[in-house]
Amino acid sequence: MIVYPPIPPHKIEGTKIHKGDEPLYDYGLSTLTQYGLAAENTTRTRGALLCRTQRGILILREFHGSEKKLQFQQELLLHLQSAGQNVDTYLPNQSGDLVTFDKDNIPYTLQIWYEGRECDTKSREDVLKSIRTLARLHKSMKLPVHETYMEKSLQDEYTRHNQEIRKIRKYIRQKRPDNAYEKDFLASVGWFLEKGEMALQMLKDSRYEELRRISMEEGCVCHGEYNQHNVLILKSGTAVTNFDHLGFDIQMTDLYCFMRKILEKYNWDVALAQEMLKAYHQIRPITPLEWQNLKVRFTYPEKYWKLANYYFSHNKAWISEKNVEKQRKLIAQKEIWGVFPEKCFPKYPF
Repeated sequence: MIVYPPIPPHKIEGTKIHKGDEPLYDYGLSTLTQYGLAAENTTRTRGALLCRTQRGILILREFHGSEKKLQFQQELLLHLQSAGQNVDTYLPNQSGDLVTFDKDNIPYTLQIWYEGRECDTKSREDVLKSIRTLARLHKSMKLPVHETYMEKSLQDEYTRHNQEIRKIRKYIRQKRPDNAYEKDFLASVGWFLEKGEMALQMLKDSRYEELRRISMEEGCVCHGEYNQHNVLILKSGTAVTNFDHLGFDIQMTDLYCFMRKILEKYNWDVALAQEMLKAYHQIRPITPLEWQNLKVRFTYPEKYWKLANYYFSHNKAWISEKNVEKQRKLIAQKEIWGVFPEKCFPKYPF
């Protein structure tokens, strides 16, 4: 759940809240005065503070990003809001700024929030509702291109990732595997690397550059992290939040990312995948070039690379058991996943 039972209001003094005689840090709550607002009650959630105010439910977060990108993000959010989408638009303070500083000069932002729950990945109804929401978003997510926020080429990304997988293989071979993760990696890496090389060649042989050019000409924007945690199921409709990773790109990136996370949990169920594709296609038609691009993306072993990259860039003296389990699940699913692209994308458009 996103919204929890309220915490009783506290007396605010400076940057601390006093509850009785016990001082607590206020997590930026004192900045609400700069918006002309007061919290009736508050609830702590992931790295933020939910506040029930006279403006409704708002979310207060410490700000760590670029103010320039924040302005661009707000431009997109206001554009989506005007198109009737429920999104987490930022509220300007009384000075008209999106970033507000407390007395200790810590920056905060305040955004519109919604009373609802996260998309339940076990519910096909929630999953399809989230897919339809993404399709409606994508129809509106078009702006004049800012080169600063253009995503990098997928061909360059796959080339780099394949090189990294080979580098990690060489490293483990030279040091000799001495834990379960390394042994499982060496035993499986050949098969997954072959898939990576196949996806890269498919991408080179496709009309990817043409699709990328068309997407840039149309000013297509991607959410950048469209997953179940960022889709709220409301009593009526849905809301989409956390656009921090937005960028100009082929919009199939968002669709692929959401579908991959869901399908991993459903053992690469082709029927569910096609149901998701149809739900999206009915609202925002998938072009032949986008269809081809999705097939390429589902051919690349992205999750396998992510686990390997995490292993290589972190402390190798201690390997997370959770990551060992994740890699073993990928290996166990490899035959089903390996044939998934051909089964799911046999012909356009279904």
